[in-house]
Amino acid sequence: MTETVPPPRVITLGTAGGPRWWTSGQPIRRTGIATAIQVGEAFYLVDCGHGVGRRINEAGLSLKNLRGIFLTHLHSDHTVDLASLAVFGLYEMLDRTNRPVTLMGPGDRGMLPPVSARAVTPPRPVAPHCPTPGTAQMFETLMAAHATDLNDRVLDSLRPSPLDLFEARDIEIPEGCGYHPNDDPTPRIAPFEIYRDELVTVTATLVEHPPIAPAFGFRFETAAGSVTISGDTAPTPNLVELARGTDLLLHEAIDFDFVESMYADRTDEGSRASRDHHYKSHTSVRDAARIASQAGARQLALHHLVPGSASDDVWHAAAAEFSGRFHLPDDLDVIPLRDDASSTENEEHRLARDVLARPRA
Repeated sequence: MTETVPPPRVITLGTAGGPRWWTSGQPIRRTGIATAIQVGEAFYLVDCGHGVGRRINEAGLSLKNLRGIFLTHLHSDHTVDLASLAVFGLYEMLDRTNRPVTLMGPGDRGMLPPVSARAVTPPRPVAPHCPTPGTAQMFETLMAAHATDLNDRVLDSLRPSPLDLFEARDIEIPEGCGYHPNDDPTPRIAPFEIYRDELVTVTATLVEHPPIAPAFGFRFETAAGSVTISGDTAPTPNLVELARGTDLLLHEAIDFDFVESMYADRTDEGSRASRDHHYKSHTSVRDAARIASQAGARQLALHHLVPGSASDDVWHAAAAEFSGRFHLPDDLDVIPLRDDASSTENEEHRLARDVLARPRA
């Protein structure tokens, strides 16, 4: 009897954005941004926000089946638990030294971003000897920071080095596209392939998340559907093109009413600069829905929610702007790439998502 392979699905491991825990004195509902794309037993991870290792374990995924890690950009809320994943995870990956996990993300920025026009005195950069490391160098540096621990385990316990279990490399931006980290970080560009195996093809595009550059959105194409992940971005035509006809778009969203409540009464330059950043670098709930509509996405899910502590009602405005199936996932929710009513799991998921999408009285 031929074994039935489950259809590809997305597991929203962590759904909050921003370098914060959001709640104090109570359990954290939404942990740091991280998304798993599961194809059969294999899975692929996009971003490594706070709590990613715990959420992978709670989702019932095994690191021995991890094929690749893809970082949309190098802000801390997307990378902060990469080190813990590599250091703690080596115990599940003892047989992976000859099959290392692909780790891909932005390369070295090449230059510092401009200083905010609001600065009275130009700030001093951190690590001026290496102020903008890319993914490969960041991973090597993170492992070097844990050398005392790792060398105990490698030399005394004969455990593999994470440097042998993960193959870190920088995503190469196509030459001649006009990209420049400061002058033109988001030129119009066609989606380009960055990874392929027998289960998925991954394409990328440049998205707009100043001042960081480069920043990427990713699309995973499988034999049974596609998912596009926006990364952090303001509305950009590149993302619309990447998501064209996708079965599922996971898009970031920010509540700008929250931004105003945070900074409206603050007059210091740091607060004003932070407010500036949110408006130029993120997408409103309604704009996320419009982008999904422009791309012809069949399903839209909002994640990387800022604030991560907001009521669900804040995000339901997107449902009114999008005619396809709308999802507001919690951590560890499962979303099939295609809505197959003949599948019991998918039908249960559909009913649960419909309940979530109804505006509350």
